[in-house]
Amino acid sequence: MHPGPRRRRRTRTWGAAIAMTAAATTTVALAAITTTPARAASGTLDELAAAQGRYFGTATDNPELSDAPYVAILTSTEFGAITVGNTMKWQYTEPNRDQFDFAQADTIVALARQHGQVVRGHTLVWHNQLAGWVSSLPSGQVQSAMENHITTEVSHFAGQVYSWDVVNEPFNEDGTFRNDVFYNAMGSSYVADAFRTAHAADPSAKLYLNDYNIEGLGAKSDAMYNLAKSLKSQGVPIDGVGFQAHLAVQYGFPTSMQQNLQRFADLGLDVAITELDVRMQLPEDAAKDASQATYYRNVVSACLAVSRCVGITIWDFTDKYSWIPGVFTGEGAALPWDATLAKKPLYGEIASALGGTAPPPPPPSSGCHVTYQVSSQWNAGFVVNLTVANAGSSAVNGWTLAWTFPSGQTVSSGWNGRFRQSGSTVTVTNAAYNATIPAGGSASLGFVGSYSGSNTAPSGFTLNGTACS
Repeated sequence: MHPGPRRRRRTRTWGAAIAMTAAATTTVALAAITTTPARAASGTLDELAAAQGRYFGTATDNPELSDAPYVAILTSTEFGAITVGNTMKWQYTEPNRDQFDFAQADTIVALARQHGQVVRGHTLVWHNQLAGWVSSLPSGQVQSAMENHITTEVSHFAGQVYSWDVVNEPFNEDGTFRNDVFYNAMGSSYVADAFRTAHAADPSAKLYLNDYNIEGLGAKSDAMYNLAKSLKSQGVPIDGVGFQAHLAVQYGFPTSMQQNLQRFADLGLDVAITELDVRMQLPEDAAKDASQATYYRNVVSACLAVSRCVGITIWDFTDKYSWIPGVFTGEGAALPWDATLAKKPLYGEIASALGGTAPPPPPPSSGCHVTYQVSSQWNAGFVVNLTVANAGSSAVNGWTLAWTFPSGQTVSSGWNGRFRQSGSTVTVTNAAYNATIPAGGSASLGFVGSYSGSNTAPSGFTLNGTACS
């Protein structure tokens, strides 16, 4: 395999940054934050991010490394950080008790270090992709097995890995802890124990909690916030929280993302976007592409607005190797490079959001756009945040938003509007204080609802009788 072109090693100056030494045994150390003022510039995604004091990274996996054109992009200056997508997980690294195998992960780590890229370790403790023997352990043996696994793996990669996702996806959607082998044996204390064990094995590595559907405010992100706050108060060596950001245009953007990132940063923690992609229901079309570009721009903007947001990682960079079609039937087209390894227009949108020269898309001359985000959900209820954007050239004075629920859901209560429901059809009229939506502006509202069976999102909205995207 040809690993792609060699190039000059890079010294990073982002976030709580990494200084990569040129010594034979390279170490990862903390460096001072050096942020270049944002300006219109050309460059790769990571070069543009570095000018903002951040990194731009990608995940990868071992099967992809046989694709030389892919590797040439992977090891280029597009990416300053590499996440090992699968082969640091328990099923690969300790398939049998006390029998460790780091060969596949070593391959990715060596490739990244050869090209001056830092490595994010993913992941040490996770309920999924465990070796079968772990789940069959008697409760009294789980803690020692977990500590031995963490100590052995982190020690193996000490000085080579910038950060670890120590505990991955600890919460259910309602903010309760998952009943996995670790929680069932140790209770919530397994989290603190895992962090202390990882820190003892490599005190220089940054240690993260990581989860999905915590990008906006809601029950799950509240649970993560409370856990992070508790760990800090106990003196547990936690350095950051990772927000996976597996988004989809059909579900609406988490509009409280910047506010949410900031509250974690205010605890004295770094935050990072760790697994970003934005999928859509296929076939792809111009409207979905435009929504996807907006989502990516919003994520970048939220990160740039929070000083402790250290970087953004996309979950692989090309649709050719995306995980999404294999998990979400009929969905995909989620990444900045297409399946032929060509850059999409989306690449330019991300570059522009990072301060580059690619122009933003022109706003439509008329119409409206609605985002519908389920911010939390439990057995029979859910909470939705709605944003109604005026994409027209003149203000909307007085408005009525309408939609039809596809699965028989009902609205229990709402805010920032007067909600009425007849059958499956819901109408919301403005409150006195938000009757005007200026051109280019938006109104935010929301509701608490109930459902039975499925909770499928509405597919069509109208504003004053006109269809919205």
